[in-house]
Amino acid sequence: MAPEAAARPTRAELRLAAREQSRAQRRGAAKAATRTALLRVALPSVAALGVAAAAAMTVQGQTDRHTEAGGPAPRSATDSPDGAAAQQSAQQAAAQALAGGDQTQASRGDARQPLAGTQPTDAPSAQPTATPTAQPTAEPVKPKVVMPVAQHGLGELFGADGTHWANRHTGIDFPVDGGSEVYAVADGTIRTQWNPFYGYMSMLKMNDGTEAWFCHLRAYKVRKGPVKQGDVIAFVGSSGNSTGPHLHFEIRPQGSGPVDPLPWFLANGLDPR
Repeated sequence: MAPEAAARPTRAELRLAAREQSRAQRRGAAKAATRTALLRVALPSVAALGVAAAAAMTVQGQTDRHTEAGGPAPRSATDSPDGAAAQQSAQQAAAQALAGGDQTQASRGDARQPLAGTQPTDAPSAQPTATPTAQPTAEPVKPKVVMPVAQHGLGELFGADGTHWANRHTGIDFPVDGGSEVYAVADGTIRTQWNPFYGYMSMLKMNDGTEAWFCHLRAYKVRKGPVKQGDVIAFVGSSGNSTGPHLHFEIRPQGSGPVDPLPWFLANGLDPR
């Protein structure tokens, strides 16, 4: 009798066999990945334990040498029964960590946190020394008025009687040489004119409205316009009703006739006598 032909697997059986084969492959891959992960965790831990063991042996050797040289060393915690039990517990915990792949182990890539308060602080910079500033030099006080001529000394005074005046002397006379410089007694504005009695004359109107008259002049240097105190405005002469070179000087407040120039000079800090 001929042997029966082997039955061919159905499609359902083929799909089931393929699923079983795929599951077996996935389980094998998972086991391989688990073993690789355990090795990655265990190898650094074993290395760390090796370093710790070497350090412990070094310390123990140093302790033995100190004991031989200076007497018995102090008894450590591991020498007592309680210490031995604690050491054994620590070793068991380490073994469990290796077996279970303890995830609490610090990674070598973790950043080290700086210790608070250990960073040196910058010393405060020294405050710049203040440089004393030079005090501005005070400008000299400008006199209120100046003399109309350089030479002191008076001739005829205000109010004097004489045949040269119709009524009385309306100013004071400075008996100086002809050609002497005549100065503006204050800041103001100059105007000039001819008068048969005063001769060539310059009239200085000051900022307060007071006028100073300079009479019997020989020549003008400034005929009109603004001048500053002390500017040369004319030259002494003997023009007009005059008996010789001299400067006739008058002071006329604003809106008033001539007044005595001597008190005016004295009130402004000058004595022309």
